[in-house]
Amino acid sequence: MDFSKIIIAAMRGGAGKTILSIGIIAAWRARGHQIAPFKKGPDYIDAGWLAMAAGRSCYNLDSFLITPDNLRESFYSHTPENHIAVIEGNRGLYDGSDQHGSTSTAELSKMLDIPVILCLDCTKSTRTVAASVLGCLHFDSNVNIAGVVLNRVAGHRHETVIRRTVEQRCGVSVLGAVPKLHKQRFPERHMGLVPIPEHVWATDAIEAAADVAAQYIDLDQLMEIAQAKDSAATNTDAPQTSTATIVSSIEDSPAIPPAAAKQPAHKPHIGVAKDSAFQFYYAENLEALEASGAELIYISPLTDSTIPQLDTLYIGGGFPETHAQELADNVAFRTALKELAENGLPIYAECGGLMYLGESLVLDEIIYPMTGLLPIVFGLSSRPQGHGYTVISVKRKNPFFEMGTEIKGHEFHYSHILEWKGGPDDLAFDMRRGTGFIDNQDGICYKNILATYTHIHALGTPSWTQAMIRNAEQYRSS
Repeated sequence: MDFSKIIIAAMRGGAGKTILSIGIIAAWRARGHQIAPFKKGPDYIDAGWLAMAAGRSCYNLDSFLITPDNLRESFYSHTPENHIAVIEGNRGLYDGSDQHGSTSTAELSKMLDIPVILCLDCTKSTRTVAASVLGCLHFDSNVNIAGVVLNRVAGHRHETVIRRTVEQRCGVSVLGAVPKLHKQRFPERHMGLVPIPEHVWATDAIEAAADVAAQYIDLDQLMEIAQAKDSAATNTDAPQTSTATIVSSIEDSPAIPPAAAKQPAHKPHIGVAKDSAFQFYYAENLEALEASGAELIYISPLTDSTIPQLDTLYIGGGFPETHAQELADNVAFRTALKELAENGLPIYAECGGLMYLGESLVLDEIIYPMTGLLPIVFGLSSRPQGHGYTVISVKRKNPFFEMGTEIKGHEFHYSHILEWKGGPDDLAFDMRRGTGFIDNQDGICYKNILATYTHIHALGTPSWTQAMIRNAEQYRSS
């Protein structure tokens, strides 16, 4: 396989690597190059921006959620020949899930043998920037830090001091210096960028980022680094299709018999609630459903008044709190969904989807009614109530996962429980890691509904895909 590849990393979160990644992708695309974008770690918002900049789906590479073999296969199969793979890292270069740096951007760079470009926030620093780079170089000599980009530079003198010090003391090329940008084109909320559906100037913002990259970064030198062939690479042996990953993972899953991976006789109609309120879906999850024989039908709890014939419904995460009034006002949709669920429609909901299935959402003392399927009243906090990786043990019978199954996922939510009218028998999960719903438990069950704060990745939890298909077939036949 013939493709170029780089990882954009930083010393910490908030250093500017997302906007830098978007700008590089968009600038290269404007020059006629084809880009395969990736996001390291569990992230939806940045991935959405990267996808829009590249003009194709962005895939997530997360070594906590996905096995190394499946991660490599996903990377190679989603990087077509003659494309440039651009991976945006997360947090600091060496920051991982433990003191050994497991799951860090550095470990991903070594796993895939990809050169690292460090985005350096130079705010109120000069020679110390070079000291930090030198520390990163010596911290793990197996990480190929091939260049740096100076960000938030105050002026020409500031840039000159840092550039000369980094190149002389570290032996690393400075590929560009981006000044402090006074006009903020990428507003932030919570822990990252505002989701694309909520940013009406998304196209203008990406064009602005491309202009910045073209003006302040040596894109030709950066391309030379991305195109450098490494002796360790053996890409001719890389897998060729992502569908193979999905199906083989399902067949290898201990919770699912091999026969379950066969294509269903009739395409199950799996609904996906997708609009600006519910937008957090891994591309791999949706592709896994399609690869297993499902036909995806997209619906909107914001604007649709009716629900088409479905065999299962998937409600992902998002920010229902920013659309609480519209969701509450759409009584026809809420009523139709509740009737279907009461009659047995299987529903799998994550985070924002969980909130929508509750009784109500209380914001600034105003009560916004939701579907009323689950006996929960939600409020919203100013700080995250759950944030990070999760490990779940399935302890009770539910429509989607075998008892005893261990599931890896992640959670990130500001909502909290104001009132919970259920009991322990309604919760299917014990939290071995993470916060969960309440009292170190999660996975609210009601009829054929399973709703949880945890987000899962189909390549890391292949049994989920077949459970969606199985539930759809059972509902259709009944």
